[in-house]
Amino acid sequence: MAEAFQFELVSPERLLVSEQVEAVVIPGAEGEMTVMAHHAPVMTTIKPGVVTVKTAGGKEERYVVFGGFADILPSGCTLLAESAVAVGDIDRADLARRIQDAKEDAADAKDDQSRSKAEQFLAQLTTLESALQAA
Repeated sequence: MAEAFQFELVSPERLLVSEQVEAVVIPGAEGEMTVMAHHAPVMTTIKPGVVTVKTAGGKEERYVVFGGFADILPSGCTLLAESAVAVGDIDRADLARRIQDAKEDAADAKDDQSRSKAEQFLAQLTTLESALQAA
């Protein structure tokens, strides 16, 4: 059994998780990463995706996050999300609205850099939508 560490998932609306966990898989900007006890210190931005939490009790919980950042220390991990919700509580209409907004942002972009950023965000959202449909 893996050693437990403190994990907190915070959104502007509320604290979703604050407990001892064995592992957390987060959608980092450079790819998914698994955090365990005594992880090297890292700070990373978070892209839209699913955070998977394996609790110290052995159960697995999943949360959808829409950006933010994670502060990882050997003693624990805090993920500050722009927006977060349990997978079971995801509002599919809200996700569809976010995708539509991202499409409009890409179409309305004034320069290549803005367009590229909007298209990347759109790709992340559509990948998230596909993952949730498969779950």
